[in-house]
Amino acid sequence: MTKNTDGMRYPSIDKLLGKINSKYKLVYAASKIARILEDEKLEVEDAKCVTSIGVALEEIIDGKVDIEFES
Repeated sequence: MTKNTDGMRYPSIDKLLGKINSKYKLVYAASKIARILEDEKLEVEDAKCVTSIGVALEEIIDGKVDIEFES
């Protein structure tokens, strides 16, 4: 599998906003997930992105994380 080194063009913002309807919530969720991946030194085997934030966005778009926001 080839790793994505194109920066933030993948995954698509339009597809991500289909999962989380606010850019601000998306940034918040992705940063929290990326922090967990880094702190716990977790690796996602099928990830295409090389950065933790990219992997976090992939996890969101693939529906592999459960995210709940308080009102």
